[in-house]
Amino acid sequence: MNKKYIYILLVILGLSLVFAGCSRKDMLKPEDRTSSIEEDIPPVVENIPEEVRENTQMTILAVGDIMFHMPQIRAAYDENIGTYDFKDNFKYVKKYIESADLAIANFETVTAGEDIPYCGFPNFNAPVETLDAIKYAGFDILTTSNNHCLDQGKKGLLNTIYAIEERGLVNIGTYKEPKEIMIKDINDIKLALLSYTYGFNGMDFTLTEEEKTYMVSKIDEFKIEQDIKKAKDEGVDMIVVFIHWGNEYQRDPSNEQVELGRKMIEWGANIILGSHPHVVQKAEVINYNGRDNFIIYSMGNFLSNQRRETMDNKYAEDGLMVRLTIEKDYLKNKTTIQNIEYIPTWVRRCKQNGKWSYQILPIEEFLKDKSLLSNIEKLEIEKIEESLKNTLTKVTEY
Repeated sequence: MNKKYIYILLVILGLSLVFAGCSRKDMLKPEDRTSSIEEDIPPVVENIPEEVRENTQMTILAVGDIMFHMPQIRAAYDENIGTYDFKDNFKYVKKYIESADLAIANFETVTAGEDIPYCGFPNFNAPVETLDAIKYAGFDILTTSNNHCLDQGKKGLLNTIYAIEERGLVNIGTYKEPKEIMIKDINDIKLALLSYTYGFNGMDFTLTEEEKTYMVSKIDEFKIEQDIKKAKDEGVDMIVVFIHWGNEYQRDPSNEQVELGRKMIEWGANIILGSHPHVVQKAEVINYNGRDNFIIYSMGNFLSNQRRETMDNKYAEDGLMVRLTIEKDYLKNKTTIQNIEYIPTWVRRCKQNGKWSYQILPIEEFLKDKSLLSNIEKLEIEKIEESLKNTLTKVTEY
């Protein structure tokens, strides 16, 4: 073939390949087309800030000693149906208790069973209906680590725990078996709850040495420090200690209470709730390492038959509901006590239908209600007003 013709054929073939390539590229969808320049440009990432959660809160309501002496037990007995009903004791304070996210009280008796005679001081044994009333009132947790928890020996301690659990309540301070530290998560705020008592009225001989290591929580500084450390290792937001200590009927905390209270704060406790003296003692806020912590040395008697008529001590009629508002700040990663409210109470004992009746009164609200006061004699009103003054003066005494 002539070289001229071969050259022309090669040119035509080359041009056809070029146009074919262009046509294929033109057929691509716009979104599929890329260029080498576009491929080299990194994608644009918008700088979107992390969403900060809103602060969350929870409330704790704590009270002191709930005791049942024989006059109270007899007063709650209904002969017509042959059973006990203690709910009336709590009717005026129920709304305060059930409104809290966590309500806690010291249950200073045992429910060993009806095969053991019911009795008050010195070796308590109360009907299980006392727990029905406490459940009705709105309590969530009962501390059972106190000097009366072994009044009916090991059987009384265990039966009390069983009765508490059967009613959907929880107890701390006495145990059937070894347990880890109780941690409650409420509104995403993790609380560690600890409980200890100074002693057992000499009844700890009813437990073996091994049982003493886990069934009861006795005040031991090394153990308390270690428990607080364990709680901190669990990453809790706050540590609450309910402690049975001090001297009965003394309106000022002992040096031992104050010293131990300071130590527990330094170890990492944030809220310390005291019981046992049966009278109200002072409260204080202690700032440690830039954080406010709270101690109330004694919240007094929430319910008992101890009073001026039975033991010549008017202060044993006084009690206190302590309401604490806890807030978790996610931005600052801090959990703090935002508010402390004191709600003074007084145990009213009066005759109804020929029997004693016991009622826990929220004093300030009660004094403002004329319909309630209309059924109370002037002398009793004066006692209630005196109780309010005594309690508020003492609890705020620094």
